[in-house]
Amino acid sequence: MLLTVFDPRSAPAPAPVLAPDVALPPMPEIAPGPPPRRTRTGVFVLAIVGIILLGFVFLAVVGYLVLGLGPAAFVICAILALVPLAVVITAITIIDRWEPEPRPALWFAFLWGAAASIAIALIVDFGVQVAVAVASDGQSTTSDLWGSVIQAPIVEEGAKAVGVLILLLFFRKQFDGPVDGLVYGATVAAGFAFTENILYFGQALIESGGVGLGFTFVLRGIMSPFAHVMFTACTGVALGFAARRKGFLKGVGIFFAGLVLAMALHALWNGSSFVVEGLDGFFLVYFVVQVPLFALAVVFVVLLRKSEAKLTRARLTEYAEAGWFSAAEVDMLSSGAGRRQARRWAHTLPGGNGPAALKSFIRHSTRLAFTRQRLLVDRANIAPQHDEAELLDAILGDRVALAAASAGHPV
Repeated sequence: MLLTVFDPRSAPAPAPVLAPDVALPPMPEIAPGPPPRRTRTGVFVLAIVGIILLGFVFLAVVGYLVLGLGPAAFVICAILALVPLAVVITAITIIDRWEPEPRPALWFAFLWGAAASIAIALIVDFGVQVAVAVASDGQSTTSDLWGSVIQAPIVEEGAKAVGVLILLLFFRKQFDGPVDGLVYGATVAAGFAFTENILYFGQALIESGGVGLGFTFVLRGIMSPFAHVMFTACTGVALGFAARRKGFLKGVGIFFAGLVLAMALHALWNGSSFVVEGLDGFFLVYFVVQVPLFALAVVFVVLLRKSEAKLTRARLTEYAEAGWFSAAEVDMLSSGAGRRQARRWAHTLPGGNGPAALKSFIRHSTRLAFTRQRLLVDRANIAPQHDEAELLDAILGDRVALAAASAGHPV
């Protein structure tokens, strides 16, 4: 008989516990897939190498900004840019709480946006300026309209999309669907916006002093901190949906649809300043167009999160039918309220290790649900059966740890 880890209908401090000598129920029958191409350690080593390389690129971008703005202006503007960055990262963390992505992947995403995407945009802009100057014998440069509405959306969203594609390639097992794509795309965009904000804040400070800096900070840091996040999230969400499709061409089509939408929203945002004049016109466009788009984005994110919870319940119910979970555990694992109640219960355990053990149990169980989903949609090359076995073993270890914590024994 399987004893539950958590049952909200039981006493305030229910005893979790699957003793090591309890006979295990059979695993669900799933056809095994081919062995993985890379070990998990290899993937994380590659991620660390990528982070180090991107760190050097970021230092180069910082050097460019310091030379252009001056050390004092750079420091002031970098501190101010941390404010919208903190808001965005907090929102991303909340979205990512259901099935958190690996930290190395998130650091890679952030640095790709803050360093590589910025570097690509600067290099392309310089190349375009040189090409136009050569073609016109140095008599003209590209127009602001072209740069803002055409060049910037295509180049910047394309550069950011490359980073999300790299994450899909190397973290395929953690790239489960649209929410993961949103998290990765938003993190890339957060890095890009952070560096770009330093540049814009610095230019405003140099050209218009403190008043100009304050005005620019309000527009970019307070009123539109999620602008770039909305754009690149379209690409990430599309990649998440594409990752769930079996057909390569269908997946590519979905990805490009998301990328085009990201570019279109970016162009709409930049182009609005050329359509209207003065602050009245800007605020009209902001509240009539941008605010409703942001509200729709929030609703879409909420629906995506609910779909994750439904998927978790559906897949874990299958394991419950095979004896791996109780109905109460499935209820707890597939709802935010249930998880919060379980965390409060874990803090009452006398062993002191309850919260950590419960967190691990939730993480492994959620990962198991998404691994099962990959197997069901015939993506066994990304989630072979031994991944499922490893997660089930880890869940048993979590139960033992919870049992020790419940009994007051350190683990």
